[in-house]
Amino acid sequence: MTSDVARMLVATPVTPDGDEAREWAERELSNPVYAEAEPTAFDRIARAIGEFLGGLFATDVSGGLGSAVALIAAIAVAALIIVAVLVWGLPRARRRAAAPVATLFGDSEERTADDLRRAAASAADAAQWDEALILRFRALARGLAERGVVTTPPGATVHAFARSAGRVFPSAAAELEAGASAFDDVRYLRRPGSRDDYARLRRLDEQLIAARPAAPVRVGMDA
Repeated sequence: MTSDVARMLVATPVTPDGDEAREWAERELSNPVYAEAEPTAFDRIARAIGEFLGGLFATDVSGGLGSAVALIAAIAVAALIIVAVLVWGLPRARRRAAAPVATLFGDSEERTADDLRRAAASAADAAQWDEALILRFRALARGLAERGVVTTPPGATVHAFARSAGRVFPSAAAELEAGASAFDDVRYLRRPGSRDDYARLRRLDEQLIAARPAAPVRVGMDA
């Protein structure tokens, strides 16, 4: 008889009342194992969001209006989470990306490739061909750096850049060298640039924008 009673007790699920359940939970949570697994701030936020969403759908509301309100609130919370990821997640990814160097061919230059292209176009509109050519070559180099194709460290020369870029775009190697020579002529030898020089360099830049590069390279420091 005793063994039959024992089997019945084992087979019968024990359902505690509210006070007993709370006492059991407190006793279980007092175990040191739980103290070692303290939730992080992210865990607490995620749990709060989960409880909020659960409360929305567990609320006993009559009619379709209450359900619609709960659904809209859930969508709004999900949208806020997505916005938070976009706002705080992407800057970390951007910080991991290599930032363009602040100098280019010996001069301070923090403008983007698009900024430099616009400046070159403005100079060309004013027939300032020397300035237009210099800016367009800088735009070409900065554009390849922004794409991660050719990294141009401070102190690199235009010809070193042209040789490195020529290894990435073999079909444009001769034009790159010609562009570097035109840059040197205008920038250092004080030879005037021309409309044709600028137009040739602009076509080269546009060609490289659309071209598929080979493996990325880093420009050497040699002349």
